[in-house]
Amino acid sequence: MKRLLVLGAGTAGTMAVNKLRPRLSVDEWQMTVVEPSDVHRYQPGYLFLPFGAYTPEETFDDTDRYIPEGVERVRGEVDVVKPEENVVELVDGRTLPYDYLIIATGTTPRPDETPGMDDDAVWRKTVHEFYTFEGAMALRDTLADWPGGRLVVHVTEMPIKCPVAPLEFTFLADAFFAEKGMRDKVEIVYATPLEGAFTKPVASSLLGGMLEERSISLEPDFMIERVDSEPAQIVSMDEREVPFDLLVTVPLNMGADFIARSGLGDDLNYVPVDKHTLLSDKYDNIFAIGDASNIPASKAGSVAHFSMDLFPENFIQHINGQPMTHFFDGHANCFIESGRGKGMLIDFNYDTEPLPGKYPLPGVGPFSLLKETEINHLGKLAFRWMYWNMLLKGTELPLPALMSMAGKNTSVLETPVLDSTDKELEAVR
Repeated sequence: MKRLLVLGAGTAGTMAVNKLRPRLSVDEWQMTVVEPSDVHRYQPGYLFLPFGAYTPEETFDDTDRYIPEGVERVRGEVDVVKPEENVVELVDGRTLPYDYLIIATGTTPRPDETPGMDDDAVWRKTVHEFYTFEGAMALRDTLADWPGGRLVVHVTEMPIKCPVAPLEFTFLADAFFAEKGMRDKVEIVYATPLEGAFTKPVASSLLGGMLEERSISLEPDFMIERVDSEPAQIVSMDEREVPFDLLVTVPLNMGADFIARSGLGDDLNYVPVDKHTLLSDKYDNIFAIGDASNIPASKAGSVAHFSMDLFPENFIQHINGQPMTHFFDGHANCFIESGRGKGMLIDFNYDTEPLPGKYPLPGVGPFSLLKETEINHLGKLAFRWMYWNMLLKGTELPLPALMSMAGKNTSVLETPVLDSTDKELEAVR
């Protein structure tokens, strides 16, 4: 009996066990997932909690409900992986052996990594985050009776979970205060380590224009050095000072600490892998999926989804001693809430930046790329149902795993790009 051990039952880990269990004989493969929490969180919902657009109950469900029959769940916290011995040790002393290991422990915000950010005098008082359930709820309580002033939305460093979420929060805050009739009492500043509003030129230009239209100031190239409580300000490495009355920050995101203890990670505790197959650079029987890997793609649910559509076939090929041929291209698409009942959609991969057009059907849509529409907003809201009822359960969606250039307007680019399928064929050759 061979043993497949999966660490983490978040989005990627849950999808992996649901997709792999039917493909691996129960007589030949024992499958185990290690997950300490009995609660599975729908993290995209945290964006809406501070504004009262979601109830807390809409952001979580039972972990065990999504673990398929034939997969054992171990409640425990990982202490260390010993890859030379093919074992995982838990904090409580239990030891779990494996033949193949899948690391899917995600990424978490680490305010303790920035001096002054988690100071008790300011943390969850005048300094907030919305990347955790507790943080989003605390921010909701603060916004409910905040009298106004200078709101600074800040990103510490990339990569972060859902890189568009800070922009979405900024747009939603603008609409939230306008609806309360107090937008004129709020000055909003968006501080980012990037050169512009986003990482890619076409989208960055458009999103930067949207900030300007909403009278939101942009503070680019802001590499934070510390948070001061008196006076309340964030200070950059080049000594720029940005004062605030309320700071909504995205702390440094890092992978799990056990990855560092196990000698498996980079400086941010992400596991270095082949970006097309997700196989560890160092160990032939370890994969890292979802946010736990160091692939140069967005740490977003769509990346987990599209990569997991390809991963099972690669895994089967690999355990059978065959070359893996289903190459992931970094495909991601993200709805961007822009406030006032509208949203945008971006679709991109490792090599191609977000472009205007229609998705998923060329010329038809129904979703518009890099354009604010009500349908895009409805698509964002509908995703929650799809997440609980389809994605987590491993149901195949009628969306291509690899990014297609069909329906995209490439005239805004100086250099033409290949379709993902063409790149895959080139890789095979």
